[in-house]
Amino acid sequence: MITLVSFDIDGTLEVGDPPGIITIPMVASIKHRGFLIGSCSDRPLSFQRQMWERFGIAPDFTVLKHRLAEVRERFAAQLYYHIGDSDVDDRFAREAGFHFLRADATGHRSWGPRLFGAG
Repeated sequence: MITLVSFDIDGTLEVGDPPGIITIPMVASIKHRGFLIGSCSDRPLSFQRQMWERFGIAPDFTVLKHRLAEVRERFAAQLYYHIGDSDVDDRFAREAGFHFLRADATGHRSWGPRLFGAG
């Protein structure tokens, strides 16, 4: 079963501004387990690509937030998730047909183990 996970950066990933709860090793772990991963952010695509390169992770996609629906068109998966920290992330995720997962401690308790293991 193919699962695709899109990550917002700021407020979601530990390297964002502000830092979020999702660590780079967590992302690398699900990539290693065969998930399709990438970023969906307001950050320019060049920034997103450089960020992934800096951490040695080859993303399957990088996209601007308002273009998340294009990711779903490009990749056939059984499950589509977008992890973010804002209502804007939630809106774009739902409009694109993704399940939205809130990047906070409460949310992570409910969905973290499903994606990241014992997390």
